[in-house]
Amino acid sequence: MTVLLEDGLVVDGLRKRYGDHTAVDGVSFALAPGSCLALVGESGSGKTTTVRMLVGLERPDGGTVRLDGRDRSTRARGRTERLARAREIQMVFQDPYLSLDPRVTVSGCLDEVLRLHTALDLAGRRARVAELLDQVGLGAREASALPRGLSGGQRQRVAIARALAVEPRVLVLDEAVAALDVSIQAQILELLGAIRRESGIGYLFVTHDLAVVRHVADEVLVLKSGRAVETGPTARVLETPEHPYTRLLLDSVPRRGRRPTGR
Repeated sequence: MTVLLEDGLVVDGLRKRYGDHTAVDGVSFALAPGSCLALVGESGSGKTTTVRMLVGLERPDGGTVRLDGRDRSTRARGRTERLARAREIQMVFQDPYLSLDPRVTVSGCLDEVLRLHTALDLAGRRARVAELLDQVGLGAREASALPRGLSGGQRQRVAIARALAVEPRVLVLDEAVAALDVSIQAQILELLGAIRRESGIGYLFVTHDLAVVRHVADEVLVLKSGRAVETGPTARVLETPEHPYTRLLLDSVPRRGRRPTGR
């Protein structure tokens, strides 16, 4: 399937093999600026491998990845192009503690990103750090803290601020709320929604949790064994799924008043 879109992210026929195992097999989709697409599937469905290819952590064996018409499938030519690509698509992981340096304060973490990717002087970086922290609901106390001094929700807010620091076109959220308590999940999802409305960033939301998908995504792409088995508007896919695998995923979601099979 060839996807036509001039602006935004366009993935066409993406493939990745590891030896005899095909992890991603001909996946195609488009993400328009300011929209949110959920990649859904159980463990081993190809979700994480797909997004690792998008951000450049893996090289595809076939297919193309284009952002605003520019091909990202080929190897970057030099440091300048690598940094430019890194700015375009940023990723927020499930456990931010693993990606935060435990020896560096929150403000130091954000300052490091700004020093690498911008020409701001010290005063400009300090102002930008304060702006980023305010954008994600953090303040001076959190700015001076080390990662171990923050809650899980606060660490995830820091990870989001770090991704936003380079003003990306696309934000990949890989199970970004899966490790959080339900009440904290709701706060982070509300924050992400506000940022998307204000900035026009496109979200690629990777999850196995269909209850979350209903609240965040405009469209859904269902992956099974590395292949896309169903795609469409979120309401249609969740209310009237066409593929048996999608129905199986939906049947596994706990619902109020529903009794488990066999009881």
